[in-house]
Amino acid sequence: MGKTDAVVCAHNVWMMSPIVVTLAILVLAVVAFVSNRIPLGVVAIGVSLALYLTGVLDLTQAFAGFGDPTVLFIASLFVVSESLESTGIVAWAGHQVTSRAGTRRVPLLLTIGVLVAVVAAVISVTGSVAALLPLVVVIAARAQISPSQMLIPLAFSAHAGSVLTLTGTPVNIIVSDLAEESGGRPFGFFEFALAGLPLVAGTLAIIGLFGSRLLPKRTPQAVPVDLEQLASTLRSDYAIDPGRTLMSPSRGVTEAVVPPRSTLIGLHVFPGMCTPSGDLVILGVTRGGEIIEESGVDLQAGDALLLDGTWDDLHRHTAGSAEVLVVDEPTALRRSVPLGTGAKRAAVILTLMIVLLATGIVPAAVAGVLAAIALVLTKVVSVTRAYRSISWTTVVLIAGMIPLSTAFQTTGAATVIADWLGSWLGSAGPHTALAVIVLLTLFLGQLISNTATVLIIAPVAVALAHTMQLSVMPFLMALTVAGAAALLTPVATPANLMVMEPGGYRFGDYARLGLPLAALYFVIAVFYVPLVWPFTA
Repeated sequence: MGKTDAVVCAHNVWMMSPIVVTLAILVLAVVAFVSNRIPLGVVAIGVSLALYLTGVLDLTQAFAGFGDPTVLFIASLFVVSESLESTGIVAWAGHQVTSRAGTRRVPLLLTIGVLVAVVAAVISVTGSVAALLPLVVVIAARAQISPSQMLIPLAFSAHAGSVLTLTGTPVNIIVSDLAEESGGRPFGFFEFALAGLPLVAGTLAIIGLFGSRLLPKRTPQAVPVDLEQLASTLRSDYAIDPGRTLMSPSRGVTEAVVPPRSTLIGLHVFPGMCTPSGDLVILGVTRGGEIIEESGVDLQAGDALLLDGTWDDLHRHTAGSAEVLVVDEPTALRRSVPLGTGAKRAAVILTLMIVLLATGIVPAAVAGVLAAIALVLTKVVSVTRAYRSISWTTVVLIAGMIPLSTAFQTTGAATVIADWLGSWLGSAGPHTALAVIVLLTLFLGQLISNTATVLIIAPVAVALAHTMQLSVMPFLMALTVAGAAALLTPVATPANLMVMEPGGYRFGDYARLGLPLAALYFVIAVFYVPLVWPFTA
């Protein structure tokens, strides 16, 4: 080999090194994700740092994800979700819908499935499942149905519903932005529903027809609070007037126990008196299960008090208090009261945000941030709760993984993989290429975050579409559908993990119903999506 050839070879190796480094970082990230031993946020930030330290990206590129509008939009949606949950809008919707479904399993499953799909389309999969999970467990108990027959369907219906609108999942937002950047156009707010509606319909059909045989019947160890049953129990335990309303949108009650070394020990109390702060009223006192009469008693450790007051006062005087130990947190009870304080303001702000997103008057990030600010300024959500409502793990995960997606494009790694796939596929048609992308997404999405999966696969899908001279639109929409199919393992999404303990599920329970649903997602992504978004630009 001559000197010129050696120089060319060395030059080619040098040119390929950023690609090799990028792929190595990807492999290490996937291993770290799968191991579940390193926090997701640490892995994501480690990816950004590795891309900078190895010279693949400069400093601005490596940390650009933390200033990306997509990340701001996703963070703002967590605040919107918090407002809908904390004001009881979701609880109200759940009670309205499920009260009309009776106690039969299939009608209940279908009704709850439609409800959670719609809610997920607005406030995300995790938010919708978190909001409706206690309600569904209570409904299952009342209908004498095992919660394990209803909770995986709850999570899986939410996954399908996330493909109905732009705000359903971070994946939709990422894919829409990438479609515009890659020579296509952004997807409309409701355009996702063209794929999402058949997905929801198919999911509900499979759950209704085969759910009872594919899901276990187990009794969970813990059941969420049933407000009606709790109120009835408290009236009986503390001899409260049956006609008295214990929980309303503005006021509530909480049961508290006097712990050892509390400064309240020795205080003379009786039903009807105010607490030393003057903010709460003692409705009743029991000792050893015996009701204390109107004459009162000097408090001892172990005595139980039924406290009445505004929800804010109950939270302020009991949260983290050393004086009393609460049985049920007032904040958790408040979320289960339909249409609480601020519900109307939250509903108006949500509607305005959807109008802005649907019409495209302002960018999505601007609409989301405006909604979050409005919720804080109108005191629907406090500043503290707004910060706490944001899933910082999700935000950091997306912000940290965006640079890896950038590296796939700037280094040419996506093009190399796409060219390899193109040569491997040979003369195979676009449906085969689409099937390969969907299968890669389905596989990887069961092991790591579906958001991280899409950020990794999306540049490859775009490059493959360009290599085959096809429109990027069907590839990215199929990627959206496949990204929502995180159904086979409990660790695939937070929503899957959330229902595991209340439903008494085991690892393998998810795949039994998840496999036929994954097949549905595959068929819709590969064969239906190209009918709506053709391969030809």
